Amino acid sequence: MRWMKEHFMFGYTIRAVAASAALVLMSATSAMATDGPARGVAGSEMDAVAKFRQMGTEFRAPNIYRSASGAPGPGYWQQRANVDIDATLDENTQRISAEMDIDYVNNSPDTLTYIWLALDQNRFKDGSLARESATAAASGTSRGDASGSSDRISFGQLRYNQAMKDRTYGFEFRQIATMNGEALPTFLNDSMLRIDLPEPLAPGETFSFQVDWDHNIIDEVAVGGRGGFEYFEDDDNHIFALAQWFPRLAAYTDYTGWQNKQFLGRGEFTLEFGDYSVDLTVPSDHIVSATGVLQNPRDVLTPTQRRRLDEAGTKEPIYIVTPEEAVENEKIKESGTKTWRFQADNVRDFAWSSSRKYIWDAMIFEQDDADNPEVLAMSFFPKEADPIWSRFSTQAVVHTMDVYNRFAFNYPYPTSQSVNAWERGGMEYPMITFNGYRPYEDEKSGEVVYSRDTKYGLIGVIIHEIGHIYFPMTVNSDERRWTWMDEGINTFLEYMAEYEWEENFPIRRNMQNPLDEITRYMTSSNQVPIMTQSDSVLQFGPNAYAKPAAALIVLRETVMGREAFDFAFREYSRRWKFKRPTPEDFFRTMEDASAVDLDWFWRGWFYGTDHVDMAITSVREYQVGTNDPDVEKTADRDEDLVRYPENIVQRRNREEGLTTRVERFEDLNDFYNENDKFAVTNADRNTFKAWVDGLRDWERAAYDRAMEDGEYFYFVDFENQGGLISPLPLTLSFADGTTEEMMVPAEIWRRNSKSVTKLIVRNKRITGIILDAAHQTADADFSDNAFPQSVRSDRLTAFKSNASRRSMMADMLRELRKDESAGGPADTTQDLPLRRSEDDPDAEPDISDDALQDAETETRTERPSLRDTLRRMLGRDGE
Repeated sequence: MRWMKEHFMFGYTIRAVAASAALVLMSATSAMATDGPARGVAGSEMDAVAKFRQMGTEFRAPNIYRSASGAPGPGYWQQRANVDIDATLDENTQRISAEMDIDYVNNSPDTLTYIWLALDQNRFKDGSLARESATAAASGTSRGDASGSSDRISFGQLRYNQAMKDRTYGFEFRQIATMNGEALPTFLNDSMLRIDLPEPLAPGETFSFQVDWDHNIIDEVAVGGRGGFEYFEDDDNHIFALAQWFPRLAAYTDYTGWQNKQFLGRGEFTLEFGDYSVDLTVPSDHIVSATGVLQNPRDVLTPTQRRRLDEAGTKEPIYIVTPEEAVENEKIKESGTKTWRFQADNVRDFAWSSSRKYIWDAMIFEQDDADNPEVLAMSFFPKEADPIWSRFSTQAVVHTMDVYNRFAFNYPYPTSQSVNAWERGGMEYPMITFNGYRPYEDEKSGEVVYSRDTKYGLIGVIIHEIGHIYFPMTVNSDERRWTWMDEGINTFLEYMAEYEWEENFPIRRNMQNPLDEITRYMTSSNQVPIMTQSDSVLQFGPNAYAKPAAALIVLRETVMGREAFDFAFREYSRRWKFKRPTPEDFFRTMEDASAVDLDWFWRGWFYGTDHVDMAITSVREYQVGTNDPDVEKTADRDEDLVRYPENIVQRRNREEGLTTRVERFEDLNDFYNENDKFAVTNADRNTFKAWVDGLRDWERAAYDRAMEDGEYFYFVDFENQGGLISPLPLTLSFADGTTEEMMVPAEIWRRNSKSVTKLIVRNKRITGIILDAAHQTADADFSDNAFPQSVRSDRLTAFKSNASRRSMMADMLRELRKDESAGGPADTTQDLPLRRSEDDPDAEPDISDDALQDAETETRTERPSLRDTLRRMLGRDGE
């Protein structure tokens, strides 16, 4: 505690001597050097201020299309494609046949001589870039991007390869022509088809053409890929979820021209808005869910179904098709077809689902919106999905709109639908989402049950996929380039909705705080920045979903505050509603609408791979010294005893009864025995008086005020061990038992991003400081976040080893399993046994299916003699 007092004494004393000016100047010069920019060449490892440099070349320059504020510029434009489709579903062959008319509107300032169609079904064709470029580990995976180097084949991969061999996939075109029937020249490049225009398409003009095609529908269970069919063997029925099922206009943009990145399975879809009129001809007993509004309910729905739709209310869902009716529908397959007609205005895509298995429920969501005051929320699901879907699905749809409306804008369409199209996962389209999760039958009780993970997985995936109707189905970001702009932003809003569903919602990996979970990824190797093109992202889920969502939580709760963040986020959402933003538009809008400089935040969280790991390395406490020797030397004596305790030899000598010579001979005591080194002299008092008299008026006033206040000065050292800049939320504990929350802004790191010292002044003594007590920064290591450090408590469980000793003799004595006890179907994630080719000179022992069969045969024929031998050796001949 003494340094501060000595510092004050030194500071004022030197002003009284002739040389003081030079000393003070030297001190000031040193201080200015310390306060200046940290040393190190820009861009080098020693560049301690690089993390606060303004975003330069990382951002595109603003222009007439996109302003520096992050808003659309005065020249902003985007293309439009109005689509009319007449499609037929053949359930028996699992095949689509369709005719399509397209009106393509060139709103760009450019004259176009060709246009591109995106053929995402071609990803599944033989020889496609996606299939040919898949690594061994990724071959047969639903997204084609798994990693790994082991020589292994799973049952799922085996089924995938067999499915691809059994059927041909991809678009089969019957006609691509003008509206007059004149064939148009085309060029096919994998999943992109160029149509050469008969004459240039000038700005403001429209080109109309027609495309007729067929394609086989993929087996979604075996192949994966965001759409397809699922076959139910028990009742010989299908569920069809049709997505990426028609050739779609590729996007033409101001920032990249034609979107020409091939579809490799991971980077999703960059599309244009338009009005869709779609006729879907399906088996007559099917129920259809689709993007848009049904135009002919009298032709396809029964009077009872229409009445129930009219009776749908706002309090709870009602059945349009009951579970009992759905079960009856499964049993009797009607002949003939029906055509369902849908109209969808201002959408960027169209998807649909069809099945006779569907239970259908609905309710109304009300919102203060002139265009869509009532939204029809609906769910479609087979009996295999109940009872969990009847209870939670449509309620989750309505809850999502309720929360997202407050964060972004009113739900922009008249319907919002959740369809159970498969067992796991989810996928989004305008007004319709395909979602997984189903209960299962308990083997022991025979009851239909569901796990905690299934319940919250279902609620979470529906919130997430319905949320995608806001981002990117309305805020039309470029998914092929920047997955995080839809997945990350939407995951953040999903978290916000889950917090409002119920407290302690297991948001991610069964944890209620995603900031605690994301640290595992952020401290891992094999990372790339968030700002990485979709098909090149490593660890896709954490990178594109969880990390940007965690970043936005930190931004809202810790960096900006809720009021500033929420206003800026709504501004971004509304600015880019039905438009196509880029990352810079988001970054700039968040700053523009909040007056918060966030370049350091974008640079660290989105353009880098550092993680948050802040530490408190030292805390020093001071009070301003009085300079009065009668006060200070008494304090010095007390502090000296604390700093330098009595030495162990002297203490033990006294404990043993030894006496010193001075104690035995009193005449050895003199002046220094009566006055220790802390005794106050008259010279000390004269020096203090001269010092007080030499103070200027303002200095004396400051001194008297400091003596009266008696404040405590704390110098707290922080170290940035993870590299990622972060604010410092502190919890201060005081000697009187009270606490205080204090936020040190991230700007404290602007001159030195590695270590800083914060001065904290309080009028009462601090007994402890905790950094990020609420876990609101995604700090990766809390072991160094408290001063003084506390003892961590936990529990140990006594255990004994369960390791069993393997014995070949014991293995020989085991009975062979009978075929009927072999167990259920194989797990598709389980690896298949592999064997090397016989002509491989380095072949390892045979462990193939054939080898296992040979081993079983050997056991049945030759091994009984071995078994008998073992029994004799063990003295068990008679058993």
